Amino acid sequence: MSDLHVHKGPCTAVLSAAALTAVTLSACSGSGQTNSAAPPTTANTPTASASSSPTTSGTGHPFTGRPGARNGPVLAVKIDNTRSAKPQRGLRSADIIYVEQVEGGLSRIMAVFSSALPPQVGPVRSARISDLHILPQFGRPAFAYSGVQSKMKPYLARASLIDVSPDTTGGAYTRAGPNPAPYNLYASPQRLLAKAATATKARDVGFRFGTAPPGGTATTSFTARYPATSFVFRWSAKEHRWLASQDGRPDRAAEGGQLGGQTIVIQRVRTTRSPFHDFLGNYTPLVRTVGTGTATVLRDGKAYDARWSRASEGQGTTYTTPSGRPMTFAPGQVWVLFVNAGRPVTP
Repeated sequence: MSDLHVHKGPCTAVLSAAALTAVTLSACSGSGQTNSAAPPTTANTPTASASSSPTTSGTGHPFTGRPGARNGPVLAVKIDNTRSAKPQRGLRSADIIYVEQVEGGLSRIMAVFSSALPPQVGPVRSARISDLHILPQFGRPAFAYSGVQSKMKPYLARASLIDVSPDTTGGAYTRAGPNPAPYNLYASPQRLLAKAATATKARDVGFRFGTAPPGGTATTSFTARYPATSFVFRWSAKEHRWLASQDGRPDRAAEGGQLGGQTIVIQRVRTTRSPFHDFLGNYTPLVRTVGTGTATVLRDGKAYDARWSRASEGQGTTYTTPSGRPMTFAPGQVWVLFVNAGRPVTP
């Protein structure tokens, strides 16, 4: 079951939050959240304002807040996040790392790139219906994935994205490394984007960067659990970022070092059954990211209570403090973990 533990430094007390228990797995739509299993078509997807300020100061990359960063086209890549796929390549160059629940209570990553492109990224794996509800906020991004169940292909065809899967961009992919298939498929982001000349450049998706708001709780580590996997983020004052571990092991990057980000968002969302299943018959979760809810934001060695709001799939997500002030992020890589906001039941 899904829960959360906060280690408040320097003491070792542990706090639990029942709000992060695993999801109620039902087929009905989430209260206050409007996205259904079917993603919107390009025609009925409202667009986020590209002119609104991406940071509190009006400068910096809209995804990371870093001044002077390249504002390139958006590339989203689905990446396996199981032990068989470790260590992953390219994640340290991502601007945003989304973590979604998939079949069997496991997780999968959608890495979003704009300001920097690594030589390779992967292992690239298959798309899920939740991806098509997250992606519209980016306009018309390039989307890299490897395979999708046949029933989902019509949804992909109608989505506002540029398909750069191996079916359309085979020359950008290669199989390499020590892991067996399907955990050895990697892609060249530069080659992917060469086939996506009209991909939308990075724009405001609701993030605000700047000085930390008042308050927060000094925190040395924070644990978020999915039904079948868990993440721990430990604050490193030396590196000034949160270092990630998964299932009790440091999450190492293939390029060296440990994965992690300057800002970690634990966003509590309703997750329901979608109409899709994997080949074993396990239901595919639908992560409902439109609506409102609570979140915990980690930055600068502190944990902050926050609220999130996303009005439509064509808009980004805003984060505020309980008093209504913008919940500013620390400049740098942002992780957003969509965790279950309900109580689990047996599928």
